[in-house]
Amino acid sequence: MTPSRPKRLYTLEEARALVPRLRGLLTALQVERRQLAAEAAALRNNAPAMRGNGHAVEASRHEERVAQLTAAIRAKLGQIAALGIEVKDVETGLVDFPSLRDGRVVYLCWHADEPTVAYWHELDAGFAGRQPLDE
Repeated sequence: MTPSRPKRLYTLEEARALVPRLRGLLTALQVERRQLAAEAAALRNNAPAMRGNGHAVEASRHEERVAQLTAAIRAKLGQIAALGIEVKDVETGLVDFPSLRDGRVVYLCWHADEPTVAYWHELDAGFAGRQPLDE
């Protein structure tokens, strides 16, 4: 069985043009994920006691914030997915752009701490298989 062709293929120039937008989205995602983890921990650690001792309003506030953060994260991931770009790791800011290279589909690979897209890899190679682009 062969993998289906991505709905969108990027040239190197197109991928590089999206780096500033993606950097902003990934930075916001990282902040929201940390906030979500903190809110979820507060709920796990305190919700039973808060509800039992009359602090249901505080528990509700944490629940609402978890829902807001979850929706915001999903929306940003949806924006990236709608572009046909694959987020491989939100925390490190690793994304892949489907692209054509020598007549086959590969990934242009970008990491948020890199200034621009400068690597590619085969579809099944992953980050470890990254190779520098020979421009």
